[in-house]
Amino acid sequence: MKLYSWNVNGIRAVLRKGELQKFLAEHQPDVLCLQETKAEQGQAEFDADDYQEYWNSSRTRKGYSGTAIFTKVTPVKVINDIPHDIAEKHDLEADTYGQANDEGRVIAAEFDDYFVVTAYTPNAKDDLTRIPLREHWDAAMTDYCARLQTKKPVLYCGDMNVAHTPDDLANPKANKGKKGFTDEERGGFDNWLAAGFVDVFRRDHDGNGHYTWWSHFAKSRERNVGWRIDYWLASESIADRVKNPRIHVDQMGSDHCPVSIEL
Repeated sequence: MKLYSWNVNGIRAVLRKGELQKFLAEHQPDVLCLQETKAEQGQAEFDADDYQEYWNSSRTRKGYSGTAIFTKVTPVKVINDIPHDIAEKHDLEADTYGQANDEGRVIAAEFDDYFVVTAYTPNAKDDLTRIPLREHWDAAMTDYCARLQTKKPVLYCGDMNVAHTPDDLANPKANKGKKGFTDEERGGFDNWLAAGFVDVFRRDHDGNGHYTWWSHFAKSRERNVGWRIDYWLASESIADRVKNPRIHVDQMGSDHCPVSIEL
C-alpha cells in the first residue's frame, strides 16, 4: 500500500498546471490525502476513475481550507470533522477568524485494519493571535486520534503547520517564537508522541535539510530554505509496518510537496 499526503494549496490551480495529473500517473498512490483543496467536489473535475473520492469542504467560507481523500480501497466508513463531543470537551469554539471545525479540515477513513486520518491544521497567524485556537485544536485532534486507536491503529497525515525540532526548519534561531515554531505549537506536537504516535520520517532520517514547504520569496525552494511541516504519524502498534517514509521535493504545483509512506 502506498499512501501519500499533499497540501495542494488549491486543487483547481494544481489541475490547471497539470501537476496533479502528472503526480497520479507517476506515483499511483493507493490512498491520497489532500489538504487546502479550496474547492467543493465537482468544482475540480479530472480523470480519476480508479479512485473513490471523499471531500470535506468549508461550510462557512467558500474556496477556503478543505480536505479530500482519494482511495483505490473502499473504506468501511468515512467521518468528517472532529466529533462534537471532543470539540466541546476541548473548548474548540469560534475565534475572530471563524469556527475551525466548520472549515473542512478533517477526514477520517476507516479501513479493515486501520484508520487513515488527514487534517489541515489552522495556522497560528503572523501575530500569533490564533495560538489559543491552536492549543485547543491540537488537544482535540490528539484526543480524537487517541480514541480511534483504541479501536484500530491510526495513520495520521497532513499539514500540521509546525516544525517540531530545530532540524525541521532551515533557520531555527531566526524563527524561534514565530508562527510554526512557538513553544505552544511544538508542545502540541510533543503530545502526539506522548499519546503513542511515531513521526515515521524522523524515525528513519536524522539531521536537517528535509523540508516540505517553502516560502515564495527569495527563491526559497531553489535554495532549500524551508520547513518540514507536513507529516505522517503512525500509532506505535502499526509503526513497524510503515516503511520508506519519503518527501517528494521534485513534485511541483504547490508551495508544499507530497510526503508518503508504504505499508
